[in-house]
Amino acid sequence: MELPWKVCFRAGVTVFLLYLCIRCSGSAAELAGVLFHAAAPLLLGCAIAYVVNLPMRSWERRWGEGLPQLRRPVCMLGAYLTLAGAVFLLLWLVIPELSACIHILLKALPGVLTQWTQAAAETGALPPAVLEVLDGMDWDACLKQVFRVLTAGLGGAAETLAGLLSSLLSWTATGGIALVFSAYLLAGKEKLRQQGRSLVQRYMRPPWRETLKKLLGTADDCFRSYITGQCTEAVILGALCTAGMLALRLPYGGMIGALTGFCALIPVVGAYLGGGIGAVMLLTVSPAKAALFLLFLLLLQQVEGNLIYPRVVGASVGLPGIWVLAAVTIGGGLLGVAGMLLGVPLAAVCYRLLREDFSTGP
Repeated sequence: MELPWKVCFRAGVTVFLLYLCIRCSGSAAELAGVLFHAAAPLLLGCAIAYVVNLPMRSWERRWGEGLPQLRRPVCMLGAYLTLAGAVFLLLWLVIPELSACIHILLKALPGVLTQWTQAAAETGALPPAVLEVLDGMDWDACLKQVFRVLTAGLGGAAETLAGLLSSLLSWTATGGIALVFSAYLLAGKEKLRQQGRSLVQRYMRPPWRETLKKLLGTADDCFRSYITGQCTEAVILGALCTAGMLALRLPYGGMIGALTGFCALIPVVGAYLGGGIGAVMLLTVSPAKAALFLLFLLLLQQVEGNLIYPRVVGASVGLPGIWVLAAVTIGGGLLGVAGMLLGVPLAAVCYRLLREDFSTGP
């Protein structure tokens, strides 16, 4: 059977392009990294604009149709101030508490280690040779030595300060450009949306246009629901943790509650991270109180996982729990904390599209 020349030509072009991709994969990856680094402020600006647009919609709905000249700038300023106030409140709650937590741990850790050594000696939990070494150890001096070793690895003071200032200036410039770009995007979002529609209608076929429209609509719904739901769930969990610790008369209730709520922004593993830090803090006071806190946190996690999260986040995103865990694990392995935050809504988009595709049938 004789093949048409067009089929042979397409097959040859495909093989040639595949060879180029394999042959130049290293250079292509390096070029992609350079382009991503250069476009990082713009990409960050797009992310900021998307998040700011969520409260901005609420501001614009409340504003109504009066004074159209002032509607957009006032609502945009109100949205920025709303998010800035939320971030400032979160930092005001977490940073002083975290600093106090570190101070408490460093101050109480030598005494706690000494008490644990004495308890191990009384119960015979450790071999005698190990107890002899631990019994004569000055934990305070050891911790200071460890701190000196860690700080010595940072290099000279001038070099470290220069590196910190360089990183700070770089992040400040990136953040400034991103904020300005996000403001431009929000100020002309209707015009940009219309321009995007015109480009799509001009250069894409109707079936592809419908597919793209469905994909973007699903992604917008999943990300919007995830962001609002995750923030609401973190506030609820932090408040319940604080109230429960105050009711049980456990120390550092406000500190651990704020830290647990902040860490709960990371899906699945965040609350356990905050609870682990809180348990270490309570160990410096009393092992019994730390055990009571862990029991309370386990019960709170059951309530949060079975009642709060499915209704606040899970139902709105529409992603089963097993896929949430898989998305957090894979996203964290690829991109760290950012991957944990983005993995759930991306997985929700894929899951919803596949579910709709299978529901419609062949």
